[in-house]
Amino acid sequence: QLQASGGGLVQAGGSLRLSCATSGRPFSNFAMGWFRQLPGKEREFVAGISRRGGSTRSVDSAKGRFTISRDNAKNLVLLQMNSLKPEDTAVYYCAAKFTFSTIEVPIRSENYAYWGQGTEVTVSS
Repeated sequence: QLQASGGGLVQAGGSLRLSCATSGRPFSNFAMGWFRQLPGKEREFVAGISRRGGSTRSVDSAKGRFTISRDNAKNLVLLQMNSLKPEDTAVYYCAAKFTFSTIEVPIRSENYAYWGQGTEVTVSS
């Protein structure tokens, strides 16, 4: 199970840190990703991290502002979001993909088998 938290209302330029807690399976066997979705739109990849944390990927709009990290000992994946913009407003989801690869970071939502319930982020202008 994945449990996302940390969303909220923040002014433009502010920061939020999203957390995704996992349980039930060895966390270090999974690549993790964060996606976001607006009503009526497709889920969009934001950032991802390999099973041991050695590789990360992020969408261009997040580079330099968002940082994904993980703590395998605590079964946590974090998304630190700085310099938030109104266009970052969305529901954010964490996702997990079982993998044997230590470098794989999937960016397509269909590659992830497990999803959290989402946490809402609203950035006011």
